[in-house]
Amino acid sequence: MIQLTKTYDKTTTGLLLVDPYNDFLDPKGKAYPKEISESVNFFEHLKEIVSEARKDGIRVFYVPHHRSELDDYDTWLHPTPSNQVKFKPLQAFARGSWGGEFHPDVQPQKGDVVVHEHWGSSGFANTDLDHQLKMHGVQKIIIIGALANTCVEATARYGSELGYHVTLVTDASTAHSHEAMHAAHEINGPTFAHAILTTEELLAAL
Repeated sequence: MIQLTKTYDKTTTGLLLVDPYNDFLDPKGKAYPKEISESVNFFEHLKEIVSEARKDGIRVFYVPHHRSELDDYDTWLHPTPSNQVKFKPLQAFARGSWGGEFHPDVQPQKGDVVVHEHWGSSGFANTDLDHQLKMHGVQKIIIIGALANTCVEATARYGSELGYHVTLVTDASTAHSHEAMHAAHEINGPTFAHAILTTEELLAAL
């Protein structure tokens, strides 16, 4: 694992919780990545990190995907294949649905920040995430959630481009295949992330 620093000061570190919806986190969810989530103990690690971050005074930033609606993308010039083929027919995290609610075990608490919903993969693009991080003095971002090779990776890449110190946590993210996890953490992650840790390693560094 890549670990270039052991310092995560609460005044300059933020925990980014990406797409913590029932549809991703609950076994009954429409987009639940069963095999990978259960093989890495994803949800338990995610909860453990959120709990420890709050104990340590590290602010939690919720980075939610756009809650889907039936007419999404109908008038778009260039919807992506994922927009059209996967999310529109699946209606994952649909607005007003159980699947589109934050999981009850990781509900926002006082002091947390819920940023604007992102339409694509990056939690930074067309949202207030960068502004919120800067206004709270955050320089280092720890990114956990779903999915490792899409929204987590895109958010992490964008954060690196904006000058943030980026930490990925291999067993506090999930995906729909082992190949996707391998690409996110073994091939792509090392090109932009400053630290790639397990939950155990991260908790030891906090």
